[in-house]
Amino acid sequence: MISEPGLEATEIRRAALRLFADRGYRATTMADVGAAVGVRGPSLYRHVRSKQDLLVAVMVETMEALLDAQRAAAGAGGGPVLRLRRMVEAHVRYHAGHRDQAFVGNREIGNLEQPARDRILAMRAAYERTLRGVIEEGRDAGVFAVEHPRLASYSILDMGIGVAAWFRPDGPHSVEQVAYTYADQAIRMLSPAPPER
Repeated sequence: MISEPGLEATEIRRAALRLFADRGYRATTMADVGAAVGVRGPSLYRHVRSKQDLLVAVMVETMEALLDAQRAAAGAGGGPVLRLRRMVEAHVRYHAGHRDQAFVGNREIGNLEQPARDRILAMRAAYERTLRGVIEEGRDAGVFAVEHPRLASYSILDMGIGVAAWFRPDGPHSVEQVAYTYADQAIRMLSPAPPER
């Protein structure tokens, strides 16, 4: 894919990611990507086949990172509450620290062509299914009170995705504070209500 010395695939993907996040996929041209990495538009085709390939690479990389972080969190052991906490914290950390990836990953899914679109949707479904599995396990163990685990997992995932829209590293809360607070909220949302006094 890369043939020019000094120009790396990761550099091209980073430039494309920034442009897709700032301008949107449709408004970004290959000439824009080339200018961002110091290569004339037509010459860029010696390094990448198409703008679509760049979008696919960005989205696959994003989903692989999310799935890896989720697997590490889920695989660290403990009961469903602890595993849910770790998974939510990992989800929030990623979205706080990778705003461009979050915007592109959620906004540009409709611009993916087949079969890449189905590949990304399958990765997203696997990500949700793993979270839902922990919620169902907690429900079956009596530590979570939830009637619709799929809706609960969607709610938790949407909460974390939303962090990308407002989080700023120089803001009043650290990534860890936000991750811990969101995990607390997710657990409270699923926990049985205390008995009335």
